[in-house]
Amino acid sequence: MRLTIHLVCFTTLLTLLTLSLPAFAEEHNALVITFKDGRQQTIPLSDVAHIDFKTVAPSVKPVAGPAVPNIAPPKGGGSFLGKWKVGTTGGMVDSSFDITLHRDGTAEKSLGSSHGTWSVVDGEARISWDDGWHDAIRKAGKKFEKAAFEPGHTFTDSPSNVAHAEKTESEPI
Repeated sequence: MRLTIHLVCFTTLLTLLTLSLPAFAEEHNALVITFKDGRQQTIPLSDVAHIDFKTVAPSVKPVAGPAVPNIAPPKGGGSFLGKWKVGTTGGMVDSSFDITLHRDGTAEKSLGSSHGTWSVVDGEARISWDDGWHDAIRKAGKKFEKAAFEPGHTFTDSPSNVAHAEKTESEPI
């Protein structure tokens, strides 16, 4: 009797698996792309011939040599060129670090990942750091502020922190 029950259960289980296998395979043999805004797109793997990942070549800094005077700053970015002293928080205990925006669109900072790139968008300097953080230096009334966005967030999200920003050295244009 026990053997009969086991055989019936096994046969039922096998039948259920056989019937659900095509749906399982169809659902799980797909490429799911999740965009930064949360949208998802599912593409069946049977439709994919190959996948290419295009990456930006890493920036190479020269070891030594004179500055190249004919490189134009990012469009509209002349006023942002140079060194900025910026805060890490907007609260009671502020600490500061330096951000330098170069005319070739590169940026350096004295805290964390030291390399990034910058451009001017909507009248603010937007900096993307190699470690995934993003900073924006923008006019706030008569002063400037630095808004920081943690990895995985964009400039349109709420900033992780907002602090002071003060230009300490200008780079000649």
